[in-house]
Amino acid sequence: MSESGGSGSGDRPGFGRATSAVSAVYRDLVTTDGVAEFLDVRPQLFGIAYRMLGSVAEAEDVVQDAWIRWQRTNRDEVENPAAFLTTTVTRLALTAATSARARRETYPGAWLPEPVDTSDDPALGAERAEALDLAVLLLLERLSPAERAVYVLHEAFDYPYRRIGEILEISEPHARQLARRARLALESGRAAPAPPGLRRRLVETFAAAARDGDLEALERLFTEDVAARADGGGKVHVSRVDLHGVERVVLYLDNILRKFWSEASFTVVDANGGGALLVTDAAGAPLAVLALDVSGRGIERVLFVVNPDKLRGFGRQ
Repeated sequence: MSESGGSGSGDRPGFGRATSAVSAVYRDLVTTDGVAEFLDVRPQLFGIAYRMLGSVAEAEDVVQDAWIRWQRTNRDEVENPAAFLTTTVTRLALTAATSARARRETYPGAWLPEPVDTSDDPALGAERAEALDLAVLLLLERLSPAERAVYVLHEAFDYPYRRIGEILEISEPHARQLARRARLALESGRAAPAPPGLRRRLVETFAAAARDGDLEALERLFTEDVAARADGGGKVHVSRVDLHGVERVVLYLDNILRKFWSEASFTVVDANGGGALLVTDAAGAPLAVLALDVSGRGIERVLFVVNPDKLRGFGRQ
């Protein structure tokens, strides 16, 4: 699991991480008109865009586009700024989701959503921490952009179907139908998740076993049909195919722990509304974020995010 070269794109202008302070772009590029109304709903706007796209950078771009449109709008004619901005971001995210799907067809290796630090805001701007777990975001990729939008707005942000229909310019019955399809697709693709407390305990147990290199302890945590997926983004050498079964997943972990993470530190952090495992080198730089999909049976799936472009939010503070 070594880096194969290639430089990242650098920090994107305008936003920064989801939990960071608002960038100076708002202060320096435009007047202060409309700033307060925008900042009031910015966490929700980012939460919608991130859930729909699974990418911090792409969500930031959508929210920044919404900010620019907000500045160009005659705000005296806007009765409800929050509703206007929510509609704008959702529609921009729909367009972005269509483009992202085409790009991911040529992504080098397996793709995973970008994890986000939720230590300051576990629900990431939403009423509920739904559609935030990395495993759920991966499943959302199977849905059409419209199904994804309906699911996110209703399940995470508690929007009524009538309002969702207005945002998407569809009827209320159509919105309900899309939500039903989305729920069925998600339920069929994943075992019922474990309660947060059990998930946290398993993450902590996994971290301890990884520190000790205790493969037998790791094996006991897995379900018989456990699967693993790694995303190196073409910049870190990882398995380009999903791994299935306890034997193959344990062997993969053994190779990583011995060859690449023998001097690494393992820390349980808050990511995507729950516990995740942050792997760092001796200098504290992030090497990986591991998300565990946990059911009552044990760990169903291990998601290895090692693409350095997707780890910037977990860098040294």
